[in-house]
Amino acid sequence: MTMTILPAPPEAAAAHFASLLAFETDCWDVHHTLTTGTADFVLLDVRSPELYAAGHVPGAVSLPHGRIVERNLAQWPAETPFVVYCAGPHCNGADKAALRLARLGRPVKKMIGGVTGWLDEGFSLTPSQ
Repeated sequence: MTMTILPAPPEAAAAHFASLLAFETDCWDVHHTLTTGTADFVLLDVRSPELYAAGHVPGAVSLPHGRIVERNLAQWPAETPFVVYCAGPHCNGADKAALRLARLGRPVKKMIGGVTGWLDEGFSLTPSQ
């Protein structure tokens, strides 16, 4: 017996994909906004300081997910949007960071793909000075 998996009704699919876009962005969109000077968010690298120092997305701020607490966010107004990333699809650090930010009442999106996705797009990382 073959089971056919039917797609969701269009209304349900539209709601699902609109929801995903509210929670996630991709490497290309982040790169575009950073390189055109139109970024309206703070990009957080939520990996360890050692990994950040070895190479990170240009313009990213290092804030490991375990250190996301209100005192470490005080430099940014409460309405500041954040985009978080970690190592890649095999890492849930960005999800942990997004959850912490959301629980602190901060707007947040996850950059899907993380460093792996960034490199797959052909973009470069920059080491810390």
